[in-house]
Amino acid sequence: MLPATILAKKRDGRSLSDAEIRGWVEGFMDGSVTDYQMAALAMAVTIRGMDADETASLTAAMLASGDSLARRDGSIARVDKHSTGGLGDKVSLILAPLLACHDVQVPMISGRGLGHTGGTLDKLEAIPGFRTELDDRSRDAQLDSVGCFIIAADHKLAPADRRLYAIRDVTATVESIALITASILSKKLAESLDALVMDVKVGSAAFMKTTDQARELAASLIQTGDRLGLPITALLTDMDQPLGRAVGNAIEVNEAIDCLAGGGPDGLRELTIRLAAEALIAAGRGATADAAQESLARSLDDGSAHERFARMVAAQGGRLEHRLPLAKPRTLLAKAAGYVAAIDCQSLGELVVQVGGGRRRAEDAIDPAVGFESHVRIGDRVERGDPLLTIYVPGSNPDSDSDDPAWLDAIELSGESIDRRPLVIDRITADSHPASEPAISRGSERQR
Repeated sequence: MLPATILAKKRDGRSLSDAEIRGWVEGFMDGSVTDYQMAALAMAVTIRGMDADETASLTAAMLASGDSLARRDGSIARVDKHSTGGLGDKVSLILAPLLACHDVQVPMISGRGLGHTGGTLDKLEAIPGFRTELDDRSRDAQLDSVGCFIIAADHKLAPADRRLYAIRDVTATVESIALITASILSKKLAESLDALVMDVKVGSAAFMKTTDQARELAASLIQTGDRLGLPITALLTDMDQPLGRAVGNAIEVNEAIDCLAGGGPDGLRELTIRLAAEALIAAGRGATADAAQESLARSLDDGSAHERFARMVAAQGGRLEHRLPLAKPRTLLAKAAGYVAAIDCQSLGELVVQVGGGRRRAEDAIDPAVGFESHVRIGDRVERGDPLLTIYVPGSNPDSDSDDPAWLDAIELSGESIDRRPLVIDRITADSHPASEPAISRGSERQR
């Protein structure tokens, strides 16, 4: 049973020892710490925070609650990327096979979408036959033959996180940066990585709404990774507008394939290459950022990354001979001229959920054929009658003159010109946030 003194100690704002935190997690897993006791302690952590040592101890204890992916002696470097989630974020589909072309392995364990942000696994499951669960032997064989996989976490990897997250989700304790950090890194450490790059989203469609919040989370992740032997670099990236043009499941797979074949939107290509270059450099596979980015760009342009993606899909049972089908399209036109001042990504994401493209509850089914394509970016000049969005909605009449105002209301136009914003806001490393700094207590989370 969880000693009352430990809970009282945390409620009073005093630090817990490594032994106390390990005992807390071990008791939670063997049943001697009940769910309601864990909920009380999670609330105390959310209110009082955790320092960097406590956060690292919690992460290590959650990692120790399960297994880790096996590594052979002398095996090639393993790297991965993690995103805090946003609208249109299909980077993982491109980045894993792209990195696998460059003498590293990418054992990517991803999640599903909930709410307005889509999940990598939901996108991949739009591909007929694609399996997101692999046994140990299949995982090892695929890393050896293909160099990457993208799968769901099984019950053996950081099971304490799975149980704790279920409690946090219903007790208003999701917003603790210490708990977010432990949740993300316990699973990433279980991949037995040599380096990790974080994509911390910032903006209206992100769970970190401000740059300050995003920096706090990035600092906590980097500090904890440093303590536990996992080098981490974080990019803060804009999420006040969709990443790329496509939002939905099948439509995002199609856009990812375009990028893998050397095309696709510039921003999506830029961010994927930037993140992949950070991973290669951290793993010792890139001498400089410029050289790494040039090599990665060649792998997109010469078809190598596309071929590797096709091999990954086939190895996981997928059948992808053509572009994935979409619902009937309808293009919505601007009612007036102006400059695109804002894009309400939260509303657009919720509209996708309403038409079946996402889930409000974990058990909800998804229609992969629905979604939308954005034809504008913040700062663009549009004239009356220019296309703003093409929506893919079941039963949509492409010849209808009655546009759905909810979709159009998400695009705000201004009579004054609007500055374009950078996609990458900041780069954060262990040097910019020393491990001695304390972890900050509040933030928010979704995992992709």
